[in-house]
Amino acid sequence: MAKFDNHPTVKWWREQSTNHQPASTAALNSDSLRSLCLEAGADDVGFVEIGRSAIADQHADIFRAFPPTKTLISFVTQMNRENIRTPVRSAANLEFHANYDHANEVARRIVRTLEQTGVRGMVPGASFPMEMDQFPGKVWVISHKPVAVAAGLGHMGIHRLVIHPKFGSFIALGTILIDAAVTAYTYPIDYNPCVECKLCVAACPVGAISADVHFSFSACYTHNYREFMSGFTDWTEMIVESKNAQDYRQKVSASESASMWQSLSFKANYKAAYCMAACPAGEDVIAPFLSDRKAFVQEVVKPLQDKAETVYVVPGSDAEIHVARRFPHKTVKRVSSGIRPQSIQGFLFGLPLLFQRHQSEGLNAIYHFTFTGAESRRATVIIQHKTVQVQDGHVGKANLAVTADSKTWLGFLAKERNLIWALLQRKIRIQGSPRLLQAFGKCFPA
Repeated sequence: MAKFDNHPTVKWWREQSTNHQPASTAALNSDSLRSLCLEAGADDVGFVEIGRSAIADQHADIFRAFPPTKTLISFVTQMNRENIRTPVRSAANLEFHANYDHANEVARRIVRTLEQTGVRGMVPGASFPMEMDQFPGKVWVISHKPVAVAAGLGHMGIHRLVIHPKFGSFIALGTILIDAAVTAYTYPIDYNPCVECKLCVAACPVGAISADVHFSFSACYTHNYREFMSGFTDWTEMIVESKNAQDYRQKVSASESASMWQSLSFKANYKAAYCMAACPAGEDVIAPFLSDRKAFVQEVVKPLQDKAETVYVVPGSDAEIHVARRFPHKTVKRVSSGIRPQSIQGFLFGLPLLFQRHQSEGLNAIYHFTFTGAESRRATVIIQHKTVQVQDGHVGKANLAVTADSKTWLGFLAKERNLIWALLQRKIRIQGSPRLLQAFGKCFPA
C-alpha cells in the first residue's frame, strides 16, 4: 500500500477522516434524506430499518448483496396511467420499461449523492436484469412489495400489486440499501387503498385473480411473462424440436416470431397487466370511478376484455377453462409453462405456485414423498377442499406413498424420463392407487 500513500485522493481522505467522524457512523436526518430522494426524482419515499420484522425473511439475501446494510430506502415513481390502460400493448410496454429505467436512474442519483457524504449505498434494481444464474429459483435480490408496505407507501390490493394511497397502482417500486441509520423511520399506513371493486378480476384474460381473491401464479406467469424466462425457454425448445421451417411455422405464427424478436432486440414485452390498468384506487385516480362506475368500466375495462389477442395457457389448466368460458373471442395458445425444477427443494417450493385448484375439485388426499439418491428428502403434500399444503416430513396417514430416486423424479417432471420405465426399474415406487398419482399430475400441469 506504500506506493499509494502520496496519491492526492489518499491524502484528502486522511485529512477528512482525521478531522471528521465518518458519515456512516451517524444517523442521517430523515427529513433531509427524504428531500434528497424527491429531488432525485422519486415521487414518494419511506425508510425501513434492517431489524424490522416485516422484512426478516429477506435478511439473508440483503446481507449477501450488501453486508453493511442498516436501512432500506423504499421509493415509488409514477407511471402515465393512460399508457397502461390502452389495449395497445406497445404503448403499455413503453411505459413499463421507461418507468423502470427511470426508477433505476433515480436510485443511482440518490446513491451517488450519498456517497459524496461518506454513506455507502447499493442499488438492487427496480426490475430486470436479475440473478438468472439462480433461475428457476428466486432470481430477484429484493422483494420490493413488502419493503414498500413496511415503509408506508401503500398496501397490497387483491391484484397483488402495491396500491399507493395517492397514485394508486400506477407506480414502479425501487429499493436502495445503505450502510447508515436514519433519525426517523416510516411505518405501514393504517388503511388499504384497495376498494375491492374486483375490476382486476373482470379484466384478467386468464383468470389469475378469482372472485374469491385467490391468485393463480401459474396463470399469470404463463401468459403475461410469455416472452420472459420460462416462456423464452419453451419457445427455444419449439425451434429445436421443429423438423424444418414449415413445421416451425405451424407451431409459431409470424406475429409471435416478430414479437419475440422485438423482446430480444429491445426489452421483453408484458402480454397483459390488465389488473393494473383496470384498478381505480388511489386519491389521484378514483374520481372517474366514483362519479360514474358504468362509464369507467366501458372506457377502461371493456376495451381490454374485448381485445382480440392470443392468450397463453398450460393445457388442462384452470386458465384454459377460464378463457373458453369468459373470452371465447380470444385465441387460446396451449404452451408449456417452461418451469422445470432443478432440485427436489425447487419441486416442493413450486407446488403451491403451479397448483390448479379447480382441477383438484373432489380430490381429498394425503401424499407422502420419499426422495432418495442425490437429494434425500421426505415431504407431505395435502390436497383437500381445493387447497394444497406442503410440509416437511411425513404427516398423517398417506393415501398414496411415492418413493423416488431424486434425479429420476426430476427427469420425469422435465419429460426426460418415462414414468412406466421408472416404475419398471423401481426408480419410482408407489403404494396406493395409481389414479391418485394421475390426479396429482392433473393438479400441477406444467
